[in-house]
Amino acid sequence: QVQLVESGGGLVQPGESLRLSCRASTLRFNAYTMAWYRQAPGPEKQRELVASITFRGNTNYADSVKGRFTISRDNLNNMVDLQMTSLKADDTAVYYCNRNPPFTDWGQGTQVTVSS
Repeated sequence: QVQLVESGGGLVQPGESLRLSCRASTLRFNAYTMAWYRQAPGPEKQRELVASITFRGNTNYADSVKGRFTISRDNLNNMVDLQMTSLKADDTAVYYCNRNPPFTDWGQGTQVTVSS
């Protein structure tokens, strides 16, 4: 069983930045590709993969965030961060970290709201 604890969300204006952090309690953190996902408000919205990072630091991003978001990881401390810049209203969502592909268990997520 893994515990995932996300933090760093908040209310910001369009164009501002936020940094999200996640701590994963797993002994095999270094074996996993880690990722950030988000779920926007609304009954039709599915959870989507935003960014992922391998143990070696190879990254991938959704087209919607490419050039604005940066994922990073600290393998010594089982942490994965998401630096978000130039935030838009469409980035409003609950953000989750998890493995890619994800574990069954999810954390509570952290709310990001972008609004003027």
